[in-house]
Amino acid sequence: MKLHNSYGIDLLEASIFVRRGLTSGQDIMYYLESDKRFTHLPFLFNSMEDAVSRISDAIEEKEKVLIFGDKDVDGVTSTAILFSYLKDQGLDVQWRLPVGEDAYGLSIDAINEFIEKTDGFGSLIITVDCGISNIKEIAYARNKGIDVIVTDHHNPPEELPDATIIIDPKLQDSGYPFKDISGAAVAYKLVSALRFSKFTAIYNQDITLLDVQPEQNGSFRVDCIRTRNLCQKRIFSQSFFPGESSIYNTKLADFLRGQQIFVWNEKLTKGRLAQIFGTNVDFQVFDLQPEAAKIIPSVSNKDLSSIKNISKIAKYSDTPVTEIQGFYNLFVTFAEKTQLRHYPKHEADSIQDLQLVGIAALADIMPMQNENRIFVKNTLNALNSGKTRKGIAELIARMDLAGKPITSTDLSWKMIPALNASGRMGQSNLSLELLIADNPAERNRLATKIIELNEQRKIFVADGEMLTARQAEESYKNFNGKLCIVADEKINRGVTGILAAKIMQKYNVPAIAITFTEDGQTAVGSMRSCRSCVATDFLDQFGDFFYNHGGHNAAAGFSFSKLKLNEFMDKAKELSSRLKLEEEETAIDIDAEIPSNFITPELLKTIDTFEPFGESNEELVFMSRSLKIQDAVIVGKTERQHLKLVFDCGKYKFPAMFWGEADRLNREFKTGDSLNILYAIGRNIFNGNITPQMILMDAEKI
Repeated sequence: MKLHNSYGIDLLEASIFVRRGLTSGQDIMYYLESDKRFTHLPFLFNSMEDAVSRISDAIEEKEKVLIFGDKDVDGVTSTAILFSYLKDQGLDVQWRLPVGEDAYGLSIDAINEFIEKTDGFGSLIITVDCGISNIKEIAYARNKGIDVIVTDHHNPPEELPDATIIIDPKLQDSGYPFKDISGAAVAYKLVSALRFSKFTAIYNQDITLLDVQPEQNGSFRVDCIRTRNLCQKRIFSQSFFPGESSIYNTKLADFLRGQQIFVWNEKLTKGRLAQIFGTNVDFQVFDLQPEAAKIIPSVSNKDLSSIKNISKIAKYSDTPVTEIQGFYNLFVTFAEKTQLRHYPKHEADSIQDLQLVGIAALADIMPMQNENRIFVKNTLNALNSGKTRKGIAELIARMDLAGKPITSTDLSWKMIPALNASGRMGQSNLSLELLIADNPAERNRLATKIIELNEQRKIFVADGEMLTARQAEESYKNFNGKLCIVADEKINRGVTGILAAKIMQKYNVPAIAITFTEDGQTAVGSMRSCRSCVATDFLDQFGDFFYNHGGHNAAAGFSFSKLKLNEFMDKAKELSSRLKLEEEETAIDIDAEIPSNFITPELLKTIDTFEPFGESNEELVFMSRSLKIQDAVIVGKTERQHLKLVFDCGKYKFPAMFWGEADRLNREFKTGDSLNILYAIGRNIFNGNITPQMILMDAEKI
């Protein structure tokens, strides 16, 4: 009832939130809200101010800059976001991705190529979605007089590179409150900070918000929040009795020294300060109220006590919100709205960038929690409202998605594999060129080529599965039933990650797929992990065995000398014997039991509340009892046919699909029988009509 009463959500949704352990205001906020205002401020990164300063210098001094990314979707979108902004600022900027036989991450060859192309005048390299493990390469660049800014989101190694600046949410001292964002999100935060710095008068200004409230015992409480680039830096709160002491003998004087002081209602605030410290103290303040009223008319005649209660962000606070907290929330909103009013291009560009951030979050399997939900929601809103980014629009037109509501599932299963295909097939530049090309004819050509490469990629994956099937089975036995490793020169290098993932899914253990470079000298591989085995931790146990390695908890890559393959296998077998894999529950978690008379199209609203689904936010699963089969039809022309059912739910006759279960009709149940079922609910689109549809997971006859 608390969630129902506090946030106005219905009882079904409230019960699902509780069952999933989502009970704090912050948790609920990311499900109910989609405004960018609910994402984290970019300057929460401790090193963001330094990065903005260095890049601003590069723009002002017309330096020559290289953006180095990765060849997967996250790397390509990261590069597109940063490149588009810097090019728009008139910077002499070029980009480079790993292509062909290039290993993951910044390379010596890329640095030398940059030096050669700029006639030795290249002075700054910015890595996106990589760099955190490129110790040797970054040292080489620094030795050549090139500054390096690393923007990454991968797990940092014990020894960090000697980069000029590092922005990575997984650094212990990053300052950023959420670690699990994509590389594209980090690039987006950097660009957002650059926009803020270029077009906002309060950039790098120390501003203190001050509020004075009377208390019941005759004292006054003075609250202050010191801010810089909209981020809270220090907080002051103390009660004073009128005439008790001189301000110069209090900590307040030190706190305010050197600060611009913003207040709400100058006359009232100064009057209260005079009661406390006397009329001889002249507080130099700026009254935000009249300026804020121009941008946010709804607050023009309200005091802070009223404002704190109407703040959307305050609504989700799990503790009572004070006037100064309400003032801070309003200050940030005012600053952001002011920026957009004066520079509307920022909003349009942000919409374009966020589409790539949402796609990257799904592509890199970021948890659908916290601000990742806002990113993906904004992506889907843009795609479904005709604001589709150039390049993405051309892919949509070729994927039978145009004119239909696009979901996170469509992106994960259709668009993202296509964008990934060019990198996997050794032509990573194609996807990036598609996202930054100005010429429509060129974008159409690139989109067509990417679709062709995706079809070729599917063939390589199928070939790899056939080639390694027996080897995977033997490996599972040889590695203590805890690990699978396959290695073959015929495996296409671009599909090692997909192949490892498929083997992992089949055997439910961490899996590694290895192939070799064209010269036969280097083994390159991908690891996909599960059951709480951290991929990077597993590879770290090999010590200095690799040329390079790195990645995430669930996915990592590496390379080493082919001559060490047997040594790698022996070490992996030894490590596998000590692996402790968590047992995975096979039971299906049920979110709610729905009586038949409550099975209506209204359930789609509940589904939409919990969208987007993905990592750490699985699809809702419902259970219903005693549903009568009104109609049953076998559909499909493949070897394993499907079952299309219609259930009598009283007022509504609800369609359902039972994929691959056609043989159960008449053998286990028939038309007229009643079933207990487990199911999800989705939308079926046919001839432009959208109808709700159950997707059955299990069924049993009563």
